[in-house]
Amino acid sequence: MPELSEAGSICRMPEVPEQRIGKNQGIFRTVNERIEAGELPASTSKRIAFCCECARLGCNALVEVTIAEYERIRSNPRRFLLAVNHEIGAAERVVEEHDEHIVVEKTGVAGAVAQASDPRS
Repeated sequence: MPELSEAGSICRMPEVPEQRIGKNQGIFRTVNERIEAGELPASTSKRIAFCCECARLGCNALVEVTIAEYERIRSNPRRFLLAVNHEIGAAERVVEEHDEHIVVEKTGVAGAVAQASDPRS
């Protein structure tokens, strides 16, 4: 529940780290949705560069996968595409490891935030 300041206006409650991480990764996911939307449906076998969806704010790493691979990862709203050796948070677990990328799944509160903020839901 929001708190009131001394002036009576509503102050935002501070977010817990898991919520912030979930929101950060949701932003990267939205960028990737727009990248994917710009590709032709016939290019599903072509590798394209997606943004790393790690929790580190300011990460600018690119991860090349096919649209089909990205779609498979995105079929679960709690899963995210990360560059190899990028930050794995306490609220996520690695579910796939590949030479070029890894896939993590958010757990707990962060997973619920990721699922609730999924632009495909």
